[in-house]
Amino acid sequence: MKNQKAKKIKVGMYDPFLDTLGGGEKYIFSIMDVLADLEYEINIIWDKDLSHEIKKRFSFRCIDTSKFLPLKTLRTLRTFDYFFYVTDGSYFFSGAKKNFVYAMIPDKKLYSQGLINKLKLINYQFITHSVFTQKWLDKFGVKSEVIMPYLDNKLINQNINFEKKEKIILSVGRFFSHLHSKRQDLMIKAFKDLKKKSKEFADYKLILAGGLMKEDQKYFNQLKSLAKNDSSIIFKPNIELSELYKLYELSNYFWHFTGYEVDEEKNPELVEHFGITPLEAMASGCLIFCYSAGGPKELITDGKNGFLFTDTDGLIDKMIMVNSDTNQRKRIINNGKKYVKENFSYEVFKAKIKDSLI
Repeated sequence: MKNQKAKKIKVGMYDPFLDTLGGGEKYIFSIMDVLADLEYEINIIWDKDLSHEIKKRFSFRCIDTSKFLPLKTLRTLRTFDYFFYVTDGSYFFSGAKKNFVYAMIPDKKLYSQGLINKLKLINYQFITHSVFTQKWLDKFGVKSEVIMPYLDNKLINQNINFEKKEKIILSVGRFFSHLHSKRQDLMIKAFKDLKKKSKEFADYKLILAGGLMKEDQKYFNQLKSLAKNDSSIIFKPNIELSELYKLYELSNYFWHFTGYEVDEEKNPELVEHFGITPLEAMASGCLIFCYSAGGPKELITDGKNGFLFTDTDGLIDKMIMVNSDTNQRKRIINNGKKYVKENFSYEVFKAKIKDSLI
């Protein structure tokens, strides 16, 4: 008998938010990348081939070999060995051999435990990306496995060149005013206040980069109005990955405001659930300043690998303090680089996927 070629393990993935290409999409594709490396067949369930758009935003190898299948494929999930679903609160029966729900947002409305949903979810396992989200899922009665994401090896392995750094404060996050908004509006005000309070920042630029969708154009226009044609406030919507990595490399500081003015105990869905862009900036030698809520509190030890703040006055005071102390700044940046290397490499992530999901 002729040797028959082993049948490939088939993976299906459905994300109803796929075209937003945000942090949740980055996470689920990182899992697909590991499975593609294991030579599994990756099938993305979406009516349009988005491979071009995905490759502009992310650096996942799996996109080159993935297939795009129509939404009607959701009726025949039994053809898959593994099925991954990013939930929007709706659930469906799956005949796949192993099924996973990625719980991205700690919003109780998305995890209704009525009888019908319990039946639908009987053969699903929940996964999430942070201890913060897991804590809230526990409160909602949902058991989950935490698998933290990884960073691109290009960022992990690059050396920090302090001589190349420019007078830039960078923030990276989608431009939108609802849900867990990145609060670029408050950053603009804080940046202006910082420049008024300290001459050391007179020549600094604030660069706001991130994804922009048509439905968020009104908010984006409001931000530009707030900037009032200030040439030191620069907007970079929908930039390609190579330009983003260059901005990380050149920037001295990184700001993250998600969750500002939100009661975390009442509305956990409105704070940062994890915070991948601060880690990318940390890997690139930026000094990180994050609002003290949600996921960033798990990642940042104040004064060791970055800074946390609870209001903009505190942020400004810490910025002025550390900017005048080069040795402290370099020590914290180097600590941050070591932290991401040890905890967010592809190898660490792949081992966790193999141990927990396969």
